[in-house]
Amino acid sequence: MKKSQTMAKAFELVAGHVALDFVNTLDNRFLDWGPGELLGTYDDLLRFVVQSGLLTARQTKTLKGDREDALAQAKELREALARVAYQQVDGERLSAKPVETLEKYFREAAKHRHLTAEGLRTVWRWRGIEKNAAAPVWLLAQAAEDFLVSGDGARLRCCASDSCRWLFLDTSKNHTRRWCDMKVCGNRMKARRFYAKAR
Repeated sequence: MKKSQTMAKAFELVAGHVALDFVNTLDNRFLDWGPGELLGTYDDLLRFVVQSGLLTARQTKTLKGDREDALAQAKELREALARVAYQQVDGERLSAKPVETLEKYFREAAKHRHLTAEGLRTVWRWRGIEKNAAAPVWLLAQAAEDFLVSGDGARLRCCASDSCRWLFLDTSKNHTRRWCDMKVCGNRMKARRFYAKAR
């Protein structure tokens, strides 16, 4: 699937879970000519978390701190999550190193949450979420943790197009979804089969 890296272009959120859409921000990761980085700048990271609904545009305007470090952390988190997710999809034993990296980020995110009472119930709230440049990393770490412990791994798939392999949750009735986006990868593969038969 060819996806533009134009900064203003919206991210294609087709995975069914923000953690998987996050992994998909490294496009063409398995192609010989190299992947396409969709999170080239910290501003790209902010656009992604806003479009995903993790932060509002207003909240991103008050973030302060080392943006380059936050971007590097986000990419390290993403690649650890990608390694674990693709190993799950491929039925491989999980490697210790990416799991350790994920645990590091999960623990860091947990430091910035506190339990608070709201009426008759308790809820988790974030501390400093509107002040720290690392806030997107904490939110993405929490999303990754939520996904990995949710039991949704049984519905985890990757696009059947070898040139794509984006991750997604198969929520189809018969669990037969094959494409990240039927309008793009699905139609492309149908066209290839049609032309192959025509020859």
